Amino acid sequence: MNMSQATLSAYPVESGFPDLIPYAKGNTGIPYVHSLDSGVPGPHVMINALTHGNEVSGAIAVKDLLDLGVCPRKGKLTLSFANVDAYHRFDPAKPDASRFLDHDFNRLWSESVLDDASRDGSELRRARQMRPLVDTVDYLLDLHSMHERCAPLAVCGPLDKSIALARSMGTPEWIISDDGHPEGKRLRDYAGFGDPASPKCALVVECGQHWEAGAANVARDAVSRFLELTGIVAVADVPAGWRLPAPAATRVVRVTEPVVASTMDFRFAGDYTGLETFPGAGTVIGWRDGEPVKTPYPDCVLVMPSVRQLRPGVTVVRLGRLLG
Repeated sequence: MNMSQATLSAYPVESGFPDLIPYAKGNTGIPYVHSLDSGVPGPHVMINALTHGNEVSGAIAVKDLLDLGVCPRKGKLTLSFANVDAYHRFDPAKPDASRFLDHDFNRLWSESVLDDASRDGSELRRARQMRPLVDTVDYLLDLHSMHERCAPLAVCGPLDKSIALARSMGTPEWIISDDGHPEGKRLRDYAGFGDPASPKCALVVECGQHWEAGAANVARDAVSRFLELTGIVAVADVPAGWRLPAPAATRVVRVTEPVVASTMDFRFAGDYTGLETFPGAGTVIGWRDGEPVKTPYPDCVLVMPSVRQLRPGVTVVRLGRLLG
């Protein structure tokens, strides 16, 4: 069984992939990007989908907002489909292949990369195209999904403002705070979003497994709550059915370190999918090159464990400390 067959066996494609061609023109001069200005002073809020081309739940929610004609009562609302080139290459027989074409769109958001004229590629061209608009955004919600079936996550940066924004949403229950990705800067951390002195702020919500039907409902819930939180729409402006029950409380996990495969010899000690929490330090969670991998502290949480794309140098799980 090859990787695509194994993926489909574990995670069949339950969600339809909507036709986005009707939204291609946009109204901003940037294809697939739509902005609605209330004409009343207020923040510029952006809801972004398809940072990765095979993560369809966010695209469904953004399409629904456009179809419903949701408009801000103050400020400005931008709705965007980012990596449409990869999205249009989606093949349900090879569902992991269209995450990106040339570069991971979510590793390009540093000035040094965006300004490097010697570099090119589909995702770089798209990031440079969107950049001037992103520079004007005050609050960004970036809708994602995950390789494995796991409870939804809010993924924010290490800054107090980012954690506070995630807590203010009230959902998802789990908030993952990390320093970013060593392979490159995420859109979430670009410019003012990652500057503690700036009022700008961004948040990623991982809505569930990429193609599970329920992930779109999580995306709609996140969109509804984010728009209300930023104050540019009223509760009545978004369908009441979009709201899912909120958890009694949120929990913050601070990521401390990755576990990286050095060879193809890596296996977990259990069928982990994410958020497994180990009360004791020194618990064996897997083996790397025959050596045990142990939890480094009490209340250690596994964040997005996966070996479906195992190769040397890949992060197979991140370890986080449950705060509070």
